[in-house]
Amino acid sequence: MTQLTVKRVYDSPAPAPGDGTRILVDRLWPRGVSKDKIDLWLKDLAPSDALRHEFHGHPDRWDEFRAAYATELGSPSAQSALAALDAERRKGPVALLYAARDENRNNALALRLWLDGRPN
Repeated sequence: MTQLTVKRVYDSPAPAPGDGTRILVDRLWPRGVSKDKIDLWLKDLAPSDALRHEFHGHPDRWDEFRAAYATELGSPSAQSALAALDAERRKGPVALLYAARDENRNNALALRLWLDGRPN
């Protein structure tokens, strides 16, 4: 598979050279971001609302969040979205976009870490 980057949508509102396909992996559309700045929205790759709210209240539970999120990625809707993501990655570079403020603990980074650990 090709290059996969993770970017905060508010820090990178416009496509940058090398971004490739810009894919939003949040359940909610980021406020103030126009649709022409994002190529694809795979909201089925986002954590459930319940998991998102739980993690938001307890960012110190990063490992628990990642484990619960990995379980959610096994759902049929997430697997369908993963197939779409894999198809885009076969075409070229992909930038996973997220809106959270925390650059070190967010769902896009958790997704990338999960993807990196998955067999090809």
